[in-house]
Formats: sequence, structure tokens, C-alpha cells
Amino acid sequence: MEIIISTNTNKPIYEQITSQIKEKVMRGELKHGDAIPSMRALAKSLHISVITVQRAYEDLQRDGFIETTVGRGSFISAGGSALIQEERQRQAEEHLQAAAEIGRTSNIPLPKLIELLTMFFEEDE
Repeated sequence: MEIIISTNTNKPIYEQITSQIKEKVMRGELKHGDAIPSMRALAKSLHISVITVQRAYEDLQRDGFIETTVGRGSFISAGGSALIQEERQRQAEEHLQAAAEIGRTSNIPLPKLIELLTMFFEEDE
């Protein structure tokens, strides 16, 4: 599993790990039951602290993306599909919030924004 850490961002390393693993689950690259590297192995491969990876894994487990079993390791959770849908909706909400703000500050009427969203939504149907 490839994780790329950037030092040219304000995003903490543990959040970079968390978001990349979530993204891999959402794209279907990681599926239910797939093993992910141990905390030590990932820390060693990324040349970072085990504590940083532990924080990322704790967040992933809290959010339901992974399950960790002592002595066995960490695996992608079965509850991922509902979480994936929730995560995608959260991402859409962020983009819609930004679009609404641009619309408000640019005096674009709400019906026009709705028309644009409808057009993009139905584009490939």
C-alpha cells in the first residue's frame, strides 16, 4: 500500500495517512478484509514515528474504516459502504458550501446555482 507524505502542506502527517487510506477505500483499491501494514512497518517505510501512525490508525478505527485485532493486525472494516457514502456526502457538502459562498459573494441567484448543479448532475445520463 503506497502512502505519500508531503512536507509542503500544513496538514499533519497522521491526517495525510488517514485521508489517503480513506480515499483508497472509497475508490475500491482497499476492500473489506484487506490487511493494511502494521503501525511499525508503515512508520518504518515512511520514516516517521510509530506514534504518528498510531494516531492515524486510531482515527481510522474510530471512523469505522479499519478494525484492529491484537496479534492479527489491522484490516479494512466491513462497515465501509455506509461510511463511504457518508464520507462522499460530506465531501459533496463541502463543495456545495463553497459554491454557495461564491454564489452569495458574486450575486449569483440561487435558481442559477440550482440550474448549474442540475446540469452537472445530469450531464452523463
